[in-house]
Amino acid sequence: MRRLGAVFMVLALAGCDVLKDAFSARVEVVARAGSQTLSVERIAEWAGLSKQVPLTPEAFSRLAHVYVDYTLFAQQLAQGQTLDDSATTLSAMWPIASQMRWERFHDRLVAARAQLTAAQADSAYQAGEARLFQHILLQVPQSAAPPVIEQQRRLIEDLARQLQRGTRFGPLAARYSDDPGSKRQHGMLPVVERGAYVPAFEDAAWALPPGALSGVVRSPYGFHLIRRPPLAEVRDSFRVGLENRLAMRFDSIYADSLAQHRKLEVVDGAPAIVRQVMQDLDAARASGQTLVKYRGGSFRVRDMVRWVYSLDPSVAQALPGGTDEQIEQFLKVVAQRHLLLEQADSAKVNLAPEDWAYLKAQHDSALTILETLLNLSPQLFRDSAQPPAAREQLAAARVNDYLDRVVQSRAQFMPIPPLLAEVLRARADWSVSQAGLRRAVERAKEMRATADSLRVPPGQQGPPTLTPAPGPAPALDSVQGQGPRRR
Repeated sequence: MRRLGAVFMVLALAGCDVLKDAFSARVEVVARAGSQTLSVERIAEWAGLSKQVPLTPEAFSRLAHVYVDYTLFAQQLAQGQTLDDSATTLSAMWPIASQMRWERFHDRLVAARAQLTAAQADSAYQAGEARLFQHILLQVPQSAAPPVIEQQRRLIEDLARQLQRGTRFGPLAARYSDDPGSKRQHGMLPVVERGAYVPAFEDAAWALPPGALSGVVRSPYGFHLIRRPPLAEVRDSFRVGLENRLAMRFDSIYADSLAQHRKLEVVDGAPAIVRQVMQDLDAARASGQTLVKYRGGSFRVRDMVRWVYSLDPSVAQALPGGTDEQIEQFLKVVAQRHLLLEQADSAKVNLAPEDWAYLKAQHDSALTILETLLNLSPQLFRDSAQPPAAREQLAAARVNDYLDRVVQSRAQFMPIPPLLAEVLRARADWSVSQAGLRRAVERAKEMRATADSLRVPPGQQGPPTLTPAPGPAPALDSVQGQGPRRR
């Protein structure tokens, strides 16, 4: 009897979806989001009748988590929450807010360190260790055919003749240059030191005395004309560019010295942990496992997950395939930035009113897009006399309708921003059933097999066939994987 009691004690303490799923005779629900559920049948229909969605647990999991995020968002609207309060804005816009706070802290640090007098800037220009150039680029792809190369060569030579006849460099660069970064600046490049450019460009540029113009230069990017503006023409812009370089150098030195002072060190095995975490980010959201240790604290898995959500998706996708050295360098960089934000907190650096205005505008724009996609708004529910349960049913119907159209490629897909989704999930009960996902995959396969069996070979007549909706696959892969929050 005591042994049986111990078994029930283990089950009670475990309380996890895996055990509950294992002891369920037939799971009919894939996900729960607040008061709403996603049935096996509905998600199977979404995927089974459209070959745009792979019949795999991973693809179904992404779709289920999209449902959870959108349903929680719609329920907040149905409950009268506008989601535009300052706390939600700050949490959802954390990457931008953090960057702004760092910039405010940075300005305070370098205020007395990177300002140059006019005499100092003039002296630096004359010394020539840092230089400012203008250029016109006519791009020539590596695979360009000879006629294309010759056409670009004739054009660059014609521009060179115009310059020799006295035409101003800036207007020609603004009109003809293929370099988008400098085109709007009349061809002006940032202040650099030697080694910043590819060799062909570098050798020609650094041979120029002030005010001189190069001949036609061929680089891997195409054909260039390069000019070194004289000091009198660029005195102010050279000083500002030089100050920016000094500030960047100061940033690097400051971050490195901070890391050294705090004895920042990546722990053994961290790259393997990162690769595992990247397979299911949300399952690791609450993990306190240490990746980087330093004096007075540590950088943990849950800290890294938040930074990953802030990155360009292409960087996040490439991270698991990196070498151990590359992953360790990534961890050092984000841990350093984590330390810098701690420094900003200690210095009580706050956002300026204009920072808040920008954050709110960006956040409100995202909310408006999401509300438009669902055809929902706080005003719709404020004007409704329906009871709360009916409002939530209306919100759920709009979510289902939207996702119906997405999987049929009849509506544009936009994921709920990950950090806004984090806020929504913290306010409600939600879960995703692994057994439900497996059952949904099986059911979708049955549906797809039935649909395939109804197809009639070309040239034969028969009942209408079930074919995938035209257009590209819905961009569900762009959504971060979401794991259930267990209660």
